Amino acid sequence: MKPWLLFALTTLVFWGVWGAFTGTPEKNGFPETLGYVVWAITMILPAIVMLALEKFHIDRHRKAIIYGTLIGVTGCGGTVVLFKVLTIGPAYLVFPIIALSPAITVLLSFALLRERTGKLGALGIVLAIISVLLFSVQAPQKGEFGHGWLLMSLVIAVAWGVQAYYMKVASQHMSSASICFYTTLAALAFVPLILWMTNFHQTINWGWSGVGTATVIQLLNAIGFCTFVFAFRYGKGIIVAPLCNGYPVITVLVSLAWHRTLPTSIQSVAIILGIGGALLMVLDEARQPMKGC
Repeated sequence: MKPWLLFALTTLVFWGVWGAFTGTPEKNGFPETLGYVVWAITMILPAIVMLALEKFHIDRHRKAIIYGTLIGVTGCGGTVVLFKVLTIGPAYLVFPIIALSPAITVLLSFALLRERTGKLGALGIVLAIISVLLFSVQAPQKGEFGHGWLLMSLVIAVAWGVQAYYMKVASQHMSSASICFYTTLAALAFVPLILWMTNFHQTINWGWSGVGTATVIQLLNAIGFCTFVFAFRYGKGIIVAPLCNGYPVITVLVSLAWHRTLPTSIQSVAIILGIGGALLMVLDEARQPMKGC
């Protein structure tokens, strides 16, 4: 198995399981915003492990600082904006827009990095992106919504698409450990803003079912991010981005087994397209040697 595929599959598993349980702490009375704080803190552990493998060497040259900061700010900043946009915009429209982020990464990698794949791989990319979009479809909501949510949703999609693109670019100039280090710093830098956005007048579950469960779940998210970085180091951005963002397939399957929740008809189609797209991308990449990796 090629390294990029191993790390991509690991990301799929960790993010898929994280997705299946990420809403549990909030249902138990632990605010989603504080879940971000927990994630930022849990990012420290895998970052330390990765730095230990590099003998705690951190790339501090100009490009490393610029790329590392850009990756961290676009990724974490997009998450912070998401908390705001969901308070003023319809989730059933917000999430499909955000789900376009892998397409942005693919376009940037194709145009600027000159990455290419075969016909099977191209078809797989299209199927994978359609699958992600279908997973984002939600039932229409009633109520009035504020202004600016469309622009903010587009900003998030662009931010996350650019983040993934620069992960590939940065991998040519700095270590994966340094990328995770700078991302962790950015995640922690946004914590004061997130705390300001949190309503501490509500009852908060500081017990195991609240903050304890959130810690375990967000650690899966943090580890998945680090393997995501490794996947970009060894693989093509046009393949890794849509493949790893297909983690909802794993989420639905885990939910089916654990929560005994049947997928909707749209989710069922998304699962088929997601698995089919992933197989096509993997098969196509297995047929040709990787260049520049």
